[in-house]
Amino acid sequence: MDRIGDDMMFEEILSRLPAKVVCQFKCVCKQWCYELSTPKFVLIHTRRLSNLLQKKLLSLNEHTIVVDDIVSGNLEVDTRKIVTFPYDVQPSRLIIIGSFNGLILLCIRRTDANELVLWNPTIRRFKLISDDYFDHYFGRHDDTGGMYVDEHNDLKNDSWRKLSFLKGCLFGSSFYSWSLGIYSGKTIYFTVSNYWIPPGECNIVAFDVISESFSILRFPERIQANPCQVHFLTISDRLHGIVVRYSHQLTAELQCSHSSTIGSAAKDEYNSRQ
Repeated sequence: MDRIGDDMMFEEILSRLPAKVVCQFKCVCKQWCYELSTPKFVLIHTRRLSNLLQKKLLSLNEHTIVVDDIVSGNLEVDTRKIVTFPYDVQPSRLIIIGSFNGLILLCIRRTDANELVLWNPTIRRFKLISDDYFDHYFGRHDDTGGMYVDEHNDLKNDSWRKLSFLKGCLFGSSFYSWSLGIYSGKTIYFTVSNYWIPPGECNIVAFDVISESFSILRFPERIQANPCQVHFLTISDRLHGIVVRYSHQLTAELQCSHSSTIGSAAKDEYNSRQ
């Protein structure tokens, strides 16, 4: 054990174990509990898990929360599990706002106030972030969120502060619908769409987590067709977009781009219009 060293033990061996096993090893001693809880270990562990062929699919049904295994792109229904939410609330009243490295940010819709909860369904741990954050009824398309780590590889969830948005922008009106934020390359990407006023409009809003500033990015010219729906996702740490549009028939395309290239090459189209 002395020859192996702590770095080899934690970063190369224990980081390859499932999350539940890692939590059990925290009980070995105080040093192990500390080392297995550092942001550095969490980052290494989540990166290794993201490269596995086996994934988890969490679904919110009317009365149950279901977790299925996806192995090499195939849904394994025989391994389906029912998990319980830490609060006594129907799953139909839960809305997923964002997810990041196995953590899920949820909104609990209640009659008197909305609550924000950060939940890790793998190890069944949670944290109440706010019990009265939304001063209105949470809208599935009007409200959104994103999650990221700061320059210290630490998740931002301990404090609230207001950020400056794009001046004169109407994206906050009820005419626009926001997607969930997808994190890639130190940027959170949202699609903001307007289908109420013909011929329709679809935009990319990017939030730079370093400068904490927003910008509007240009869609690739070949998909500037309305109406269309765009959803971002990350595959092997690269930003992808699924584009669904309708002309004479419904079509879907998967496009891949380097997020850093998008962020550096795209211009703030909103400012150029003013």
